[in-house]
Amino acid sequence: MHANFQTQKPSWLEVLSTIKSHELKATLTAFFMVLILMASYFVLRPVRDAMASDWSDTEVSFLWNLQFFVSVAIVSIYGALVSHIRFNYVVPLVYSIFAASFIAFFFLTPLFIEPTLVEKAFYIWVSVFSLFHLSVFWSLMSDTFSKEQGKRLFAIIAAGASAGALIGPMVPALFAEHLGLDSLMLVAACGLILVVPLVIYLSHLKTAELGQRPSDTQGSVQVIGGQWWHGFREFIRSPYLLWIGAFILLYVFIGSFVYFEQKNLLAEFSRPERAKILATIDWIVNSLTFFMAFFVTSRIVTKLGMPATLALMPVLLVVGMLALAFAPLVLVIMAIQITRRSGNYAVTRPAREMLFSQVSQEQRFKSKPVVDIVVYRGGDAVSGSLFAFLSEGLGLGLAMIAIIGAAISGLWASVAVLLGRRYQLGDEENIGASQLDQSTNVKPIAQFSTNQ
Repeated sequence: MHANFQTQKPSWLEVLSTIKSHELKATLTAFFMVLILMASYFVLRPVRDAMASDWSDTEVSFLWNLQFFVSVAIVSIYGALVSHIRFNYVVPLVYSIFAASFIAFFFLTPLFIEPTLVEKAFYIWVSVFSLFHLSVFWSLMSDTFSKEQGKRLFAIIAAGASAGALIGPMVPALFAEHLGLDSLMLVAACGLILVVPLVIYLSHLKTAELGQRPSDTQGSVQVIGGQWWHGFREFIRSPYLLWIGAFILLYVFIGSFVYFEQKNLLAEFSRPERAKILATIDWIVNSLTFFMAFFVTSRIVTKLGMPATLALMPVLLVVGMLALAFAPLVLVIMAIQITRRSGNYAVTRPAREMLFSQVSQEQRFKSKPVVDIVVYRGGDAVSGSLFAFLSEGLGLGLAMIAIIGAAISGLWASVAVLLGRRYQLGDEENIGASQLDQSTNVKPIAQFSTNQ
């Protein structure tokens, strides 16, 4: 069936966005899934942050450390679910559980005369959700789309996250005073419930329109098996996953450095001026992300290859941090933030998610949350403490810290190149195995097979 698509002239859709006609429904379904997920999160985030304003810095700092341990526990429970529940039920179940939890918070909070403990539990739970819902989503994407499709489509799908980040905050901004903060929990829960039928529909499209062979999808109706701790074990055992973890850890480190540098440079401005500057950054970032995701990113991966694509943002940040060291100005930090965030949303994040097409299904659904959540939250805790030690402990100025940030970006770029080469090595092995399969009619077993 798909041979016809290869012999026909490319449609206007494929020319403009690299989406092939038979991929349109699945791409749009995934796009709207992540749009709704991100919009739901951004409905909840103001509720969470409004609660935090009533707590001391010490209390919030304690919650930040506590959420790391909660994240480890939740990832372990998720690993147990994946081990014992049929694969095609896992993702709908996860989003249904989160929806039910926010409904429970809506009803529980008013029952307490002093609801502080419930509110702090909600704060931690939303923080876990902020990373977990996207980790599960991208696990599903890497299992649904082939490697070749991922290179062309993941950036476009990721643009849905930016759309949700724009739409979501409008709900509390327009309706928070009329509905009340607690009611926004129900709004977010409804959004998560809407995602469930989209997940089921996408599972249908995987076999009906994406060209996946039955042998590619048999795992979707089976129990993945294993133990709850296998995700942690596979992460430690796999050099490939460890490289991905190192890549994310360095990303978190440089992001924290840029955040604190921005905070310090904006200290001399009034709160309305800060809000205006930050809003301007958000608007430019989301605009650039949309443009790049649809028309640029997939072509970058195709033309430059994975090593250069993964290293692109780190190299640009080396230049940016050195520029900040010599010219510690607000315009410079704005340029760095716009480059870092738009580059991450449109280029680095989609490319990073393509890496998981090289791993087994168990690693994709058990080890990926370890990388996305546990490593990320651990990086938050360590990098925040490191910056405080450099600035307040050693008394280093903004310029010297920016130079250290440039060094971290350089190390990040090196890891990116090595990781990209590992990915391409898997490509070459799979291509060779595929050619062997065609000549011998034997199913290939590649080192980084996606169908284990």
